[in-house]
Amino acid sequence: MQPHIGVGVINPADLGLDRELWRWVPDSVTLHMTRLPHQPGDIDLTRAGALADPAPVAEATRRLLPPEPAVVAYACSMASFIGGAAGERALVNAMLEAGAPAATTSSGAMVSEFIHHGYQRVALLTPYGPEIEQRLRSFLAEHEIDVTASMSMGLRKRIWTLNHEQVADAARQIDTRGADALYIACTNVTTYDLIKPLQKELGLPVLSANQTTIAAALRLAGVEPSEHTQLPTPPAVLPLREDEPVSEAPSFDYPERLARPESV
Repeated sequence: MQPHIGVGVINPADLGLDRELWRWVPDSVTLHMTRLPHQPGDIDLTRAGALADPAPVAEATRRLLPPEPAVVAYACSMASFIGGAAGERALVNAMLEAGAPAATTSSGAMVSEFIHHGYQRVALLTPYGPEIEQRLRSFLAEHEIDVTASMSMGLRKRIWTLNHEQVADAARQIDTRGADALYIACTNVTTYDLIKPLQKELGLPVLSANQTTIAAALRLAGVEPSEHTQLPTPPAVLPLREDEPVSEAPSFDYPERLARPESV
């Protein structure tokens, strides 16, 4: 019988993560989850900065150590890219110094998986407002990953209430020509049942924050991600013609296109 391997997950009090992350791991992996204190308010730069504080992440790491996980992952995209590469590294160092045998963040995992698959040009879908999305673009630029086109859905509350059709409809608006893959940001966007059909429809690899968080954590734990993790098989991507520049899609006008989830 294959021994179980533990993966510690620090959850930033989000509501979509619990049901979603378990679906990405094989039966040989057990998730040990803990939450940070709830940060009320809109999803903005202030809230992102509070979630990027290494001290609560270190304390959460210590709570995860008794079951002896092989790796600890901070499953928050926004908090781990908002401070740039240096901020992401500070979070990883905080987890390691607190006793994690290996550590990753959702944004670090995103970059790790892009590098693993050889994706250097990505189209980007985010649920955030444009000021947060710009921080993600800057984070990717620090890692020499180009964003060919992007769309911001403009949500400031209740991201976890987005359904698959809303996410898919937004993804269809993005010009993915010239991109190696489409990336759906934010661990509070549930995508497990969306990845494969959207990949087939759009004709290029589709990755998401929860998917890449688990894939990178599994690699650090010594477990090769499998079909359970829905790793993409890249189809042929047609290059742009020399006279056809890459265009950036306009910000997604969420209130006009879709029914906004109720505010809290």
